[in-house]
Amino acid sequence: MDPALTPARVLVLAGPSGAGKSRLAAHLHSEHGWPVVQLDDFYREGDDPGLPMSTLGLPDWDHVDSWDLDASLQALEELCRTGSAHMPVYDISRSTVTGTHEVSRGGHTVVVAEGIFAAHTVTGLRSRGLLADAWCIRNRPWLTFTRRLARDLAERRKPPTTLWRRGHVLRRAEPGIVAAQEDLGARAMTAREAQVHARGLMASSGPHPSSVDEGAGG
Repeated sequence: MDPALTPARVLVLAGPSGAGKSRLAAHLHSEHGWPVVQLDDFYREGDDPGLPMSTLGLPDWDHVDSWDLDASLQALEELCRTGSAHMPVYDISRSTVTGTHEVSRGGHTVVVAEGIFAAHTVTGLRSRGLLADAWCIRNRPWLTFTRRLARDLAERRKPPTTLWRRGHVLRRAEPGIVAAQEDLGARAMTAREAQVHARGLMASSGPHPSSVDEGAGG
């Protein structure tokens, strides 16, 4: 059976920057084989004149308008319905797209899409019949701050002073960020709670077609 004939559905992993979405997505890929789409790669180019500006006098990368919702939905739908899609590769340190890569779902019926704006895809995915579930990964704000700062410094995403100032802005805003993502349709939970829910989602989605074919051949 051709897996592309049965559309996959998207598990949305939202949450504040540094909450552990990427770590959880990697775990779900390792445990269940689900392909992962990094929605932060759909940021707009740094020289886009329409980018919103922050109070720091820099492009506001924490504002949803710095990100391309329509392009992300189009790519997710293509992946779910055809079995593969080309995704952008975004270099945050340079604020630009540096290339593309292909994501294939094989026979899997669940696709993981994670990013700080991921909750904004919920309505569009639901209207297309492509939403599996949506979770907002949360922690204590100081824990999120520490993890985010360590990651951003290690990856040299922006100058250290910018990362420090932005980190404290996000720490103070975190409860409101989580509440806003809940309003968009994402259920707030810890990464550990999400792993439990994922096992239930795996059971309800059933085996992917290639597993069925292999079993029938035995």
